[in-house]
Amino acid sequence: MFTVLGSRQRTTRRALLQVAGAGMVGAGMPQGWAGTSADQMVPARAKSVLFVFLYGGPSQLETFDMKPDAPTTIRGPFKPIVSRTPGLRICEHLPRLAQRSDQYAVIRTVNHPQNDHNGTHFIQTGHPLPPADRGSANVAATDKDWPAMGSVVSYLDQRALGDGALRFPPYVYLPRLLGHFAGYDINGQYAGWLGKSYDPMATHIEKRAPDDNPYFRPCEDRELDFRLAGLAPFPHITLDRLNRRHSLMQQLDAMKRSLETAHRTAEFGALRDQAMNLLTSQGISQAFDIRREPDRLRDRYGRDLFGQSLLMGRRMVEAGARFVTVAWDMAIRGDDTSSWDSHRSLTRVMKNHLLPGLDRSLPALLDDLADRGMLDDTLVFVAGEMGRTPRFQNRGSEDGRDHWSYCYPCLFAGAGVRGGLLHGRSDRFAAYPELDPVSTGDLAATIYQSLGIAPSTRIPNVEGQPVELVSSGRPLQALFG
Repeated sequence: MFTVLGSRQRTTRRALLQVAGAGMVGAGMPQGWAGTSADQMVPARAKSVLFVFLYGGPSQLETFDMKPDAPTTIRGPFKPIVSRTPGLRICEHLPRLAQRSDQYAVIRTVNHPQNDHNGTHFIQTGHPLPPADRGSANVAATDKDWPAMGSVVSYLDQRALGDGALRFPPYVYLPRLLGHFAGYDINGQYAGWLGKSYDPMATHIEKRAPDDNPYFRPCEDRELDFRLAGLAPFPHITLDRLNRRHSLMQQLDAMKRSLETAHRTAEFGALRDQAMNLLTSQGISQAFDIRREPDRLRDRYGRDLFGQSLLMGRRMVEAGARFVTVAWDMAIRGDDTSSWDSHRSLTRVMKNHLLPGLDRSLPALLDDLADRGMLDDTLVFVAGEMGRTPRFQNRGSEDGRDHWSYCYPCLFAGAGVRGGLLHGRSDRFAAYPELDPVSTGDLAATIYQSLGIAPSTRIPNVEGQPVELVSSGRPLQALFG
């Protein structure tokens, strides 16, 4: 416990953030990570990564790898349309993305062996899921997991800075941590064995009710308060007055000393440093305040949760975040019609919600980044944790596709990526790679190298032994001009 303005507070991350009632403007983040040896230093193409995570597994056959000549049991309900990329068969419900296909590259042959939602670990870390007790749903995160790419970036940036304080959260997750809308806590998004101090800084958007899906409806401003709890200034308390309250720092120091023999002491110290950095910086609450964006731009992104989260993702990159994940998550527990997990009602849900939402908001993000001159040094990565079965399932009045991690697409844009590129080719049913298969290790290596981090860079594992960030993948050099 410690005392803030006469009130006793528990020493949690939230309580420490409540101490930091003022905040910071996003500037001064490291522009790349300087490795400890020459072979770890590579030229950086990107300052930041914006990962658009379409959780659940978008169907390749209804998006970016359509097979209109396949049998009806394979090709599905939608027709392809012409894009600006020769050879790209893109879904009729993605017309804006078709007209901007010269701005992004499509990889059609991503694959990994984890044919279920635990592919979240593969796509966010580049590594297979370690054995561990993952709870009744078998998806929970543990401290045995590989750290997420965002956590690795946060760890390396902090090392590069030494004893100095990072001036903006390096790793941000929007609009909530993955799975939290539906009551899950899903693996792959955390720092794992690197420690909780490198977990993402996450916003916490609420739902109206347990069966509410804010991704499928317009959201009012009062529902879109991305501001972090505890970062709004206390009434009538100025930053100068807070800075004069030396007793607060003394209490925190005393508590740190009292915990020197306790578990995770180092993590407590890091969290304390983060909180005090927020306290003495300026404007973080402004960076997380989406109301500062013009109404016309907000309308372009779409006034639903996915569109506004993408706009907030751009604000985070602009403010100085190095790795931002924006997740289109499952909103309702057990309801596979509330996300990209299209076991049932695929035709209706993709036509009415998923594809129109993606086609409105993702082009708005690309245009906005380009208009601001940010696309040149922001790597945009769009992917799910898997694809869907080639066979189109007809279950009476229901239709859908099941899990399929053996061949599915992803997109890259910005930071020197060759727009209009098609990389890899699937077989005639979009079931397996036919040319240039791409592993999640390849994707991770590409992302790290774009940030100026050599994939061979070593970090300490759960036993404290040095391990390479990526040992089973290579950067996709063909993506870049």
